[in-house]
Amino acid sequence: MVKPVVKAIFPVAGLGTRFLPATKSVPKEMLPVVDKPLIQYALEEARDAGIEQFVFVTGRGKSALEDHFDHSIELEHALRERGKDAELRSILDFLPPPGALASVHQHEALGLGHAVWCAHALIGDEAFAVILADDLIMAEPGCLRQMMDVYAEVGGNVAAVEDVPREHTNRYGILDVVTDDGRLARAQGLVEKPSPDEAPSTLSIIGRYVLQPEIFRHLDRQQRGAGGEIQLTDAMAATIPDVPFHGLRFEGQRFDCGAKAGFVVANVAFALARPDLAPAVREALDSL
Repeated sequence: MVKPVVKAIFPVAGLGTRFLPATKSVPKEMLPVVDKPLIQYALEEARDAGIEQFVFVTGRGKSALEDHFDHSIELEHALRERGKDAELRSILDFLPPPGALASVHQHEALGLGHAVWCAHALIGDEAFAVILADDLIMAEPGCLRQMMDVYAEVGGNVAAVEDVPREHTNRYGILDVVTDDGRLARAQGLVEKPSPDEAPSTLSIIGRYVLQPEIFRHLDRQQRGAGGEIQLTDAMAATIPDVPFHGLRFEGQRFDCGAKAGFVVANVAFALARPDLAPAVREALDSL
């Protein structure tokens, strides 16, 4: 019987230096794709997958993230007074219930593994999800929902994966694959950012995980890996002898919103998916 997953960690402590000067005072996770910030897309995806408790791993200058998921009394009052019901619903419907959102601080940028470890006291001995808001995924059902369905079948650790060009393997965690049916791949190992000539495959992990609490035993050791950081990939690899690992090729399209080009393309794609915006956006694109 697999452990239920009702908690999700959102590592949001990064400085967002790729988007300076925009991120000088605005967290990168608050950058909007059309009219919703990246972190809202991530939280809504988690909620739709059955997540009930949301843990932000934050850093200095990230208070806007928590403010976004709190009530704005003056704004709500003004919208009610003006009869702007649709706008009012747009700022209320996504709010988590009271007590469902918590945050912990990552005081030093020591890697994704360290960010996840910072939340261990709030996770305890439960299975949990990790979502990186930078990886925005357009999918129906959502990527994490698809992963939960697979997790119910195979248990263990599950990550979202996609094939990348071999020359890009040094940007990702890469699976050492044992079996692969074209949708679900089982791995016997993981390698963080291998060079193209040393990569065991081209199947890369992206920012969605369903993990077992055993991973914290390895993160507790605070061992540095690639780039001198505490890597989540290394901890997942260390659990493979005891905890099976599967990579799911999800159905949907991923946008790397940690890069400027990916962020711009995401805005275009999400705008074109909306009936209220698509005609005007398509006309503007044609004119360009």
